[in-house]
Amino acid sequence: MNLDALNKVAEAMVAPGRGILAADESTSTIKKRFDAIGVENTEENRRDYREFMFRAKDAMAAISGVILYDETIWQNAADGTPLVKLIEQAGSIPGIKVDEGTEPLHGSPGDVITKGLDGLSKRLPKYYEQGARFAKWRAVIDIGAGIPSHNAVHANAHALARYAALCQQSQIVPIVEPEVLMDGDHDIARCYEVTTWVLKETFQELYYANVALEGMVLKPNMVIAGKKSPKQASVDEVARETIRCLKNCVPSAVPGIAYLSGGQSDEDATAHLSRMNEIGGFPWKMTFSYGRALQAAPQKAWSGKKDNVPAGQAAFLHRAKMNGLASLGKWTPELEKKAA
Repeated sequence: MNLDALNKVAEAMVAPGRGILAADESTSTIKKRFDAIGVENTEENRRDYREFMFRAKDAMAAISGVILYDETIWQNAADGTPLVKLIEQAGSIPGIKVDEGTEPLHGSPGDVITKGLDGLSKRLPKYYEQGARFAKWRAVIDIGAGIPSHNAVHANAHALARYAALCQQSQIVPIVEPEVLMDGDHDIARCYEVTTWVLKETFQELYYANVALEGMVLKPNMVIAGKKSPKQASVDEVARETIRCLKNCVPSAVPGIAYLSGGQSDEDATAHLSRMNEIGGFPWKMTFSYGRALQAAPQKAWSGKKDNVPAGQAAFLHRAKMNGLASLGKWTPELEKKAA
C-alpha cells in the first residue's frame, strides 16, 4: 500500500470549492428517476444522461470525483470515448460503487446489512485498471422503535472496515459511508445519539482492520431531524450539532468529510453545508457527495430529449456551483436566486 498516493487522491477528492457527484444509482433506482420524467430506462438513455453531465466542463470544474455504477464504468460515450476518460478529461477522478445493496439482517428485525464483500478483492484490481481511484460502500442504519440494534450497528461498521481495508490493499481510496437515515419521526437529539454511536463503532472497526485514516474519505449523514418529525431544526442548529457530533467522533487524520444529502431538498443540503463551513473550527475539509441534490434539476430539464441537453447542463452547472460555494462557506440564498 502506497499511503502517500492514497492520501494525495483523498485530498484531491475534498479539495476546497469542489465535491463529489454520486452518479452511482443502480439500474432499478435510476428507473424511478426516469419514470418521474417520462424517460425509458434503457442502457442508451442511462449512458446519454450521464454523458451530458460528464461533458459539462464548467459544471465539472466544481466536481472533484464521480462515483460510478458498475455498468457505467465500462460504458463508452456515443462517439466511442470511454466515460471514464470523459471524467478524467474534465479534471475529475473516477470512482466506483462496490456494495451490492442491502438485505434484512438475520436476528435483528427491521435492520439491514450491506452485501458485496464476497469476491470484492478480485473486483477491485479490475476497477483500478479501468481507472477507478476511489470506491464507495454504503451502510444503512434506520431509526425506529427498537432499532437500530447493537447487532446492526456493529455488523455494518465491521463490513465497512473490511471493505476499506480491501480497497487500500488495491490502492483505491475508500469512501466510508455509514448513513443514518432521516426517514423517521425522530428529533435531532435522537439523530445525534445514533450518529455518534455509529461513527464511534465505525472508527473502532477501522482501527481493528488497520485502515490508514489518511487514505480515506468519510461520507456521513448530517445530524438532522427525521422527515416526519413535528420538530424540524434550523439551518444553524443542524450545522452546529453536526460539527459537534463529528468533532466528538472523527479523528483529525481523516482528510475530509463529504456529506450525503440523504433526502434533504437541494437547497437545504447546500445551506447546511455552507453554514458548517462558515462556522468552521474543525480539522477536516467539509464538502459534498450528493446524488439527487445535484441531479434532480438536470434530469428534469433534460427529460430524455437531445435538444434539452444544454438546459440539463445549465441546471447541473447551477447546482454544482452552488455546492462548490457551500464547500467554502460562501453560499447565500441571494446567490441561489440570482444564478437560477
